[in-house]
This record gives sequence, C-alpha cells and structure tokens, in this order.
Amino acid sequence: MKRILALTISLGLSGLAALPAWSGQAPGPSAAADIPISHHDRVYAAEQFSNTVSVTDPADNKLLGVIRLGAPSPANFSPLYRGQLLVHGMGFSPDHRTLAVVSIGSNSVTFIDTATNMVKHTTYVGRSPHEVFFTPDGKEVWVTVRGENYVAVLDPVSFEEKTRIVLANGPGMQIFSPDGKYGYVCSSFVPEIAVISVADHSIVGKVAQASPFCPDLAATPDGAQVWFTLKDIGKTQVFDARPPFKLLKTLDTGPITNHVNIVRNANGQFAYITVGGLNEIQVYRTDDFSKVATIPVGKLPHGIWPSGDGSRVYVGLENDDQLTAIDTLTNRVVANIPIGQAPQAVAYVPDAVPTVRESGNGAMSVMDEASSPEATNLQRLGIAGEVAHVAMAPVGPASEGTKTLTSVSLFDQGLSQVLQAAATGLEPKHNYVLALASHSDGSGKLEPLAGFMTNPAGSAIVNALGPIRQIVQSDTPDSRRYLVIAPGSMTEIGKPVQVQAP
Repeated sequence: MKRILALTISLGLSGLAALPAWSGQAPGPSAAADIPISHHDRVYAAEQFSNTVSVTDPADNKLLGVIRLGAPSPANFSPLYRGQLLVHGMGFSPDHRTLAVVSIGSNSVTFIDTATNMVKHTTYVGRSPHEVFFTPDGKEVWVTVRGENYVAVLDPVSFEEKTRIVLANGPGMQIFSPDGKYGYVCSSFVPEIAVISVADHSIVGKVAQASPFCPDLAATPDGAQVWFTLKDIGKTQVFDARPPFKLLKTLDTGPITNHVNIVRNANGQFAYITVGGLNEIQVYRTDDFSKVATIPVGKLPHGIWPSGDGSRVYVGLENDDQLTAIDTLTNRVVANIPIGQAPQAVAYVPDAVPTVRESGNGAMSVMDEASSPEATNLQRLGIAGEVAHVAMAPVGPASEGTKTLTSVSLFDQGLSQVLQAAATGLEPKHNYVLALASHSDGSGKLEPLAGFMTNPAGSAIVNALGPIRQIVQSDTPDSRRYLVIAPGSMTEIGKPVQVQAP
C-alpha cells in the first residue's frame, strides 16, 4: 500500500513514514483508494460577504487567490447587478473536475472548472438554495432549495433543472450514501430528515430531528451511519444509514453547532464537528460515540472537509477569515491561512488540477503569485481580506466558568462594513437588541442596530450594515460609541448584559 509521504514532508513527522495509508474518505466509499496530499489538490471555501471562492494549495497551505463571483456592498444593491450574492454552499463532481457553488442571495448554482478556475455555467433555481452536491455516479446534481419545499435536480451536462423532489418546507442539505443508493436530505424548518431513493426519487424513509434547524450532515464511508448537526439546540445526532434508518445517538455538542464530516485514519473512523459558539472542533469515534478530542480554533468555525487521505481536515473560520488545517493523527492545528470574508462551506478536492508546475525536488517552483499558472484566472484577496474584530464581555465581573465571549466581525465593504456577531451566553429564546452605547460600561443613550431572538441554546448569528468600525474604534471621544447587547426590542431596550471588551 502507498505511504503517506506528503504528510511526512509537510509536517516533519518522519516517524509516520512507516504507517500504511488508510482507505476511503468522505464522501466516497471506504473501498476507494486514498489520495495523498499534493500540489494537484485544492481546498475551496465559499465566502459569504466578499462573494468569493478562495483557492488554497494544501501541499504548502498557500492561498493561490480567489474566484470573484460577485461584488461587495453597495455595488450589489443595484437593480442592474448581475453578480452572485451571499456565496455559501459547495459540492464537487465525482471526477473532481467541477466545483458547484450555491449563492443564497442570487438563487444560483455556479459551476467552475477546477483546472482553470473559470465559470462554466450559472443555473438559477428557486428561493434561497443552501447546498449542492453531485450524485456518486455523477449523473445528477441535487440542490436543496431551502426557501421553498424541494430539491432541484440538475443535469450535469446541460446544467438545466430536469425535475424536482418535493419535500417538507426548508430542505437544508443533502448528502448521499457512498454506494449512491440513498440521498439524505435534512431540514432547516421541519424536524425531519427525508431518505430518498436516488434511482426513482421516491421517499423511502424519514428520521426525526430533535429540532427543526439542521444545517449539515455527513455519511460515513463504510456506509453504516449518517451524522447531522442541529444548530439551534447545539446537538448532533446519528442514525443508521440503512433501513429502517434508526436513530442511534444524540450528542450535546454546544451552541452554534455547525458542520460535521468524517475522517478515516490509522486510529479508526471519526466524526469532526465544528461548534461555532465554543470556537472549537469536537472529535468523536463512530464506533462507540466517545469524544476523543477537543481542538481550539479561531472564531466561529463553520465548514469542514477531510483531505483525500484523511491525514488532515480543513475548517473555515467564519468570524476570523481564515482556513485552519488540522493534523488528524495529533488533532493539532498545523496552519492558518488567510482567506475571504465569512467562509461558509469548505470542500477539499483531491487531484483537482491534473497538471501543475513542479521543480526537481517535487516542490512548487517559486514565482510571483499573480503570474503563477496555479493562480490562473484568480484574483488577489484585496478588500475581501479586510476585517476588524471586536469581542463582547458580560457586564460587570465575568461569571465563573464562562468559556466564550460573543465575537463580532466587521467585514469591510469600502466605507461601510457588514457586521456579524456570533452571540452566545444569553437566555434561550429571548428577544435582544445589538446596539451602540454612549459609554464603555454600556450606560447612556442606546442606538439600536439589530433586533434578534436567541435559539434554545442561548445563541444567535446577528447581522447589521453600516460604517460601524469607524464608530466603535474611533479615537475621538465625542464620536466614539460602544457595542452592547441588551434585552428587549428595537423600540424598547433594557439594560445591557454584554458590552464591548477593551
């Protein structure tokens, strides 16, 4: 069996050279051959507020550039705007030559050639699609149309919609059994997963979700299990991937539980789960569901995907504008790569680029990024890499045992910013307001920015738009304001419970 030389070189772990490779990484079957990390591979991240897709070479964890699918605000407010908006979901073809990218705001699926980074086609579907993936045989592309009640089934050659699979409201994400027999579709509005026969598009089973809001799910390469996350209540559930699709386990994973994916390595088969409210990755065995690791990462981890040999997983940090690489044998972070604004889905595509330029020692030769063939049709980060960060702390002395603070990112759009707060540590299912206060302790006049209700885990993702960075980071005392979170509504605000940290 082949040896994991790429991992040995990149991490300097010479003792690993004696270990054999392990087979079959998600979304493929366990019988598939592993693909060692190389310069032919690419890691893609869909970036929601810069409307970009970042392209990273995992062999040296280097950002090659971004594919710009749309413009930042306010250009995308125009009635004549033709770019994509809120770039979010992602999947890839079985031959690894086509990347499919969902943009929620423009109701689109953009198909990109992985070898050239060129857009091949854009298909427009129904309201607010969320995720997209090819069936294992490559004959269909399924798009969950979360703002409506169906999966749009596209032809992968013509890119046109050929049929719809009608489901309950809010289908959020789909993945397939490794053998291609079943499609599993979770919901963001109705607490049930539909199991669909890929052959005839009939619903052959349903699985109860513990809550209505499932953002992501993953099937194990051995074909035995499906893991899915529940963002609103901070739990992860597992069910048998085969009839009668029995629920196997419910895990308490924490506030803003985001995505899950599966890794097979020399130590076994594991589920890696991003928990945004705790800024960590939790790792569980799939045989006995025991937690084996908790990996601290940056702010608001979201999408996650394994390398083609399972030696690493890559995680998008939504409120840190970074891609984090984790060695799965040590469960330690080995790299943080700057990327675009608010990464959502992440996809690791092995052998995405069939031809790359290498020097005599097998490494990439050095030349300017802008002229590099590997960066063909890519752009530099530019404004997509500009962001300011603010933390929110409890009013008064911090409570004993408090693990996390609300993180706030201000994604630059020019003179204005998109504000995103990952609010945690609040009362469940209560109304709150993100506001500006006159004084650093939260006292004085409050100016509301956005009202929100927390989920059952006491957390929420909150957005606002405006020249907020200039106000909350001003050096002029008369114009300086401070971010606060207070209970109440936009018209009736209570006393702040969280304030901007120094």
